[in-house]
Amino acid sequence: MPEAPIARIEPGDDPYRWLEQRDAPEVLAYLEAENAWMESELAGQAELRENLFQEIKGRIRETDLSLPVPWGPWLYYQRTTAGDEYPRHYRCPRPADGSLTIDVGAEQLLLDPNELAAGGFLSIGAFSISPNHARLAYSLDTSGDEVYQLFVKELGSGEIHALPFEHCDGSMTWANDSQTLFFGELDETHRPHRLHRHRLGSATADAIFEERDGRFFLSCYRASSERQLILLLNSKTTSEAWVLDADTPEAEFRCLAPREEGHEYYVDHGKLAGDWHWFIRSNQTGINFALYRAAEATPTREHWQEQIAHDEARMLEGVSLNVGAFVLSLREGGLPIIEVHPEGASAYPVQLPDAAYSLYVQDSLEFDSPVIRLRYEALNRPAQVRQLELVGGAQLVLKETPVEGPFDADAYVSQRLWATAVDGTRIPISLVARREVLGTPAPLYLYGYGAYGESLDPWFSHARLSLLERGFVFAIAHVRGGGELGEAWYRAGKLENKTNTFGDFIACAEHLIARGYTTAAQLAVSGGSAGGLLIGAVLNQRPELFAAAIAEVPFVDTLNTMQNPDLPLTVTEYDEWGDPAEPDVFERIRAYAPYENVRAQAYPALLVVAGYNDSRVQYWEAAKWVAKLRATRTDDHPLLLKTDLGAGHGGMSGRYQALRDVALEYAFLIKVLGLPER
Repeated sequence: MPEAPIARIEPGDDPYRWLEQRDAPEVLAYLEAENAWMESELAGQAELRENLFQEIKGRIRETDLSLPVPWGPWLYYQRTTAGDEYPRHYRCPRPADGSLTIDVGAEQLLLDPNELAAGGFLSIGAFSISPNHARLAYSLDTSGDEVYQLFVKELGSGEIHALPFEHCDGSMTWANDSQTLFFGELDETHRPHRLHRHRLGSATADAIFEERDGRFFLSCYRASSERQLILLLNSKTTSEAWVLDADTPEAEFRCLAPREEGHEYYVDHGKLAGDWHWFIRSNQTGINFALYRAAEATPTREHWQEQIAHDEARMLEGVSLNVGAFVLSLREGGLPIIEVHPEGASAYPVQLPDAAYSLYVQDSLEFDSPVIRLRYEALNRPAQVRQLELVGGAQLVLKETPVEGPFDADAYVSQRLWATAVDGTRIPISLVARREVLGTPAPLYLYGYGAYGESLDPWFSHARLSLLERGFVFAIAHVRGGGELGEAWYRAGKLENKTNTFGDFIACAEHLIARGYTTAAQLAVSGGSAGGLLIGAVLNQRPELFAAAIAEVPFVDTLNTMQNPDLPLTVTEYDEWGDPAEPDVFERIRAYAPYENVRAQAYPALLVVAGYNDSRVQYWEAAKWVAKLRATRTDDHPLLLKTDLGAGHGGMSGRYQALRDVALEYAFLIKVLGLPER
């Protein structure tokens, strides 16, 4: 019978630093022992885990067809088949009548990830059809470390060419000649830093741009008009864009506006009043961004003209361009809003049925398309793809993600609550439960993130229904550090304000308890990556407030990681967390870093998940944290570490593999909360 592994302690400031010795036999043995301990602790739940897996799988339409995307003479789409981990990619000729009807007899298989994965890990980076529709450029990561191999497939003959380049970031961007590709190279810290140009048939590529500042990432993409290529260089706080006519790939990129610290701007190319223009989303007049335009021939900053002014109440998050309209993605009052500006007509907002939801432009389709597609979902409403007529605003639901078996959206209540932080700030909470559950304290699963300005808009989950059907409440804490209430909300939860993120999450937990939704003995919390840092910090501060926690690929060894600039991403993270080479920043991070602040106290039951090939959050962060917790805590609650030895930051890559991981986590919660299995 396995026993809980006890990691040896080395003398020095960091007693578990030896766990950072990747591939050392002692380290692998320790991780395997932790995996064995986790399996032994949950062995009695094998049947429950299988039941949960089958339950979740049973709600998902395993054989399905994605909504076809029309482009040029083809419809492009994906098909999932029962038993397969990945969808296959297809195309068929586009019907002359303008419909989306698929001619199965004439369809062409473009790529089969199931064959490529061969049962192992697989992540597709680029999937890019050439402008003449004759070739497919794609990139594959087969370990989870986010380093990609590049391929080009001749769609006429089926011949595949592996491009002879290493350390690639996975991006592949076509020029209009359908012969020239641009791709990014990673440096030793896993940062895309160099742009290469490759002409098919050549064994080499030209390095045409290098970003030397370690804070900046490099990326290249095609503009909405398909007439221009855009090279974006951006840190967490500053950006710079260079542009190139897609018809002249051998020419040089030109800069729109040289970088200035704190100035962020993002560029696209489209048409206005019959003429080609640049559209620029910039924060030069305010943190919530404004929209500018400039004639195609004069894109530099002195020629920018204001199109949409900065608004203190609304964050301008993005712009989508079509030939007859531009569409703004806004954020107001904690919710996403789509606003359409048709040429020659009044602007209008997209109307939606729910009070709390997720909404974004999924596809602007071809540049001359009179319609775009929106993706819309809520905590109790499966995702819908809605077609929006740009002129007039008529909506049509083209596809709703099916839920197999009995399901009634009206059986669930979705709510927006507001907690109050210690400084008086109101913190939004999104919540869903079965109607009959509300009114008495129930098991509650509280999720949080709160970093990088990312917004956790409410989303539907087939898997989550297994918790809701067992009487759980599910809630999302929209804490500061995220982007739900705009740029100011983000800035109020980063750098010197980072502790607001943790205080907000605790305030949300206390609010849910005080309002009778749950009790401390029924409250489970979860977060991943930077959200794992959040979970680690609040467990140190208020362990008695929670009964259980799940931390996935958690960024918990924050201080040590931020002191090591040789690790992937560290330097680029200084704008988010600060540089601990500065004494005041060192003390600030040390005061909240989860690993440093583990102390002799009772902690809730804890399941920690890591990916051995994770290049963003190294596997040892979770391993060191668990080792220190096991040696220091005063309780005997379950403390489990699961390291996926063949995966990276996103966990296992196949859809069934991912569902089994969810089933394991749900079974863990049912066990530690003492709930009936059915």
